[in-house]
Amino acid sequence: MSERTGRMCAMSDNEALLRRIEGDQDLVDLLTYPCDFDLRQRDPVEAVFLESGMSLTPIAGDGAGGTYFLCGGVDGPVLYTDSEGGAALIAADLTEAVTLIAALPYWRDLDYGGTVEDAEESWTEDDPDFAEYRAELLARLGITPPPSDVLVARLRAALKRTAPDYQPKVRHDDAHGVYEATYTVRFENL
Repeated sequence: MSERTGRMCAMSDNEALLRRIEGDQDLVDLLTYPCDFDLRQRDPVEAVFLESGMSLTPIAGDGAGGTYFLCGGVDGPVLYTDSEGGAALIAADLTEAVTLIAALPYWRDLDYGGTVEDAEESWTEDDPDFAEYRAELLARLGITPPPSDVLVARLRAALKRTAPDYQPKVRHDDAHGVYEATYTVRFENL
């Protein structure tokens, strides 16, 4: 119920998805492995901000110190920042991001010139149960992902929107004073 209007407010699909994931430890675990999308790691390495002032809400982290943010609220696009000063808008919204991450958990590896097929083969060699974990995750989420070429096309479209509006900055304070640094746009080779 809205405090301002006293009326019931419908929950968006993205908010419902986030609440469902947060309330299901099995989903949290499956998103953590094999997807490296850990809802228990919401503390970003740095306090990043967008020049526009749009809010950034951390929703998950990865094992390498990266953070996933919702931009402008639960229905906004999803921004990924790594621990090395790189950033990329990866999806138009949370549902699209979770679909990408669940179906192609190796999405970051595609930046190095590999194909989906190569990544799929490598992940299956490293963990023969990978396909089973992914199938269980997708079933529990109730997601039937589109073909991988559609997922990659969506990712590329989101990546193109990163700069300048979703390119985060960080303030540093050192012996020379306060200055701002802008994160580098990542995954431009994808």
